[in-house]
Amino acid sequence: MRLIVEGWRFISQSYAVVNQFQLLELLNRPDVQLYHREMPYLQDWQAATGLLSPAEEAQLRTIPEPPDSLQSEAVLRMQMPFDFSPSNHSRHLVVFGLTEYGKVHNAMVQCMGVSDFGRVHRQSEATILTSSNWSRQGFIQSGADANRIRVVPLGVNPRVCHPLPGEERQALRRRLGIEDQFIFLNVSSQHPRKGIRPLLKAFAQVVQRHPQARLVLKGTTGLYGSQKYIQSALDEVLTPQERDRVLANLAYIGQDLSFAEVVQLYQAADAYISPYLAEGFNLPVLEAIACGTPVICTAGGPTDDFTQSSFAIRVTAEQIWQEICGEQRLLFNPDIESLIAAMERVINDRDFRENANHLGSQFVQKNYTWSKTVDHLVNVLWSSMDHFADVVPV
Repeated sequence: MRLIVEGWRFISQSYAVVNQFQLLELLNRPDVQLYHREMPYLQDWQAATGLLSPAEEAQLRTIPEPPDSLQSEAVLRMQMPFDFSPSNHSRHLVVFGLTEYGKVHNAMVQCMGVSDFGRVHRQSEATILTSSNWSRQGFIQSGADANRIRVVPLGVNPRVCHPLPGEERQALRRRLGIEDQFIFLNVSSQHPRKGIRPLLKAFAQVVQRHPQARLVLKGTTGLYGSQKYIQSALDEVLTPQERDRVLANLAYIGQDLSFAEVVQLYQAADAYISPYLAEGFNLPVLEAIACGTPVICTAGGPTDDFTQSSFAIRVTAEQIWQEICGEQRLLFNPDIESLIAAMERVINDRDFRENANHLGSQFVQKNYTWSKTVDHLVNVLWSSMDHFADVVPV
C-alpha cells in the first residue's frame, strides 16, 4: 500500500507527537510504501531537535516527500485545522482529529473556513480517524457522518515506557532529589481545560495534611506559554494561605525535554494526576500507566476507554455546558472532595500503588502498544477503501 501522510513532525504539539510515533511504526511495515509531506506549522511554532532519539529523528527524515504525480491508495492528514478537501493523490482520504468539548468548537470551524462542519464532512468522501469514543461522539454531535468515523486509540512504545526495577527507580529518584518525597506529576500544556485549577485547589488541601507531597508540572513554555496558565490559577483560585502552601511544594518544568526524559518523570513519580475538564484522548495518562505509575483522572471522558480500577482512580465529575468564547462547550467539573480523596488514597495505599505498577503496565502492553494500534490503523485504511472502485493497485 502506498500511503501519503500530510502532517507535522519535530515539535511537541500533540498531533505531531502522534504523527511521529505512527510514522516510526509504519516504517516497520514492509507492505507500506510511506511518504510524508510536511505541512505549515501554526502561529510561530519552531521545529526542534532532540525530542526523539537521534536515530528516530534520522528515520523520520528519511521518509520521502511524495512527487506531485504520485497516486496512492490513501492519504492520511495529521494536522489542524481539519481539511476535507479532495486530495490530488488519492480519492481515499482519512483525516485525523479530536474533539475535546463534546463537539467541534467554533474556533476550529472558523479556521477551516466553513460555516457548517457536519455538512462539509457529509458532502466529502473523507473518513474521520479519532482516538476515543468520547471524541467520536463529539464529531457526531457536530453533524459528521457516523458511518465514516473510525476510532483507533493511541499507543506507547513498551521498550521505552515501562516500569523501572526497584533499585533503578530509587537511583533515579536520588538523582532527581526526590527520594523522600511523594510526587504527583502532570504533563500537559497547563491550559485550564487540562485541570490545573482543580488540581491546585485540591493539592493545597492535600499538602496541608501530607507535607511530604510535591506537585511537579511539566508544561511547555515555548509552544504554549504554560507558565501563564499556572500563574493565573495560583492567583485566581487559591487563598493567600493556600497559595503559599502550594508554592512551597510545587515544581514547574517549562523547557522542552526529550521523550526519554519525560518517561523518566513518569517512572520516578509516585502518581500521575489529570483532573481534566476537556480532552480528546490524554496520551500522558496512558504513558504513565505503561510506566507502572498509578493514575488519577476524570471519570466519564476519553480515559474511560483505557483505565481500570486496578491501576486508576477515576474522579467523580459533573458534565456541564458552559459558555466559552461565545459558544456553549461541554466540560467536566471534577468534584474537589473526590479529587482530594483520590490523592490521599494513593498516598496512603501502598498495596494499590504496587499493584498498579504491575497491572497497569501489563494492561498497556497487551492492548495499547504502537504496534497494535497501527495494526488497527492499517486495517482502517484498507477497510475504508472498499467502496472505491478505482483504487490504485499495489
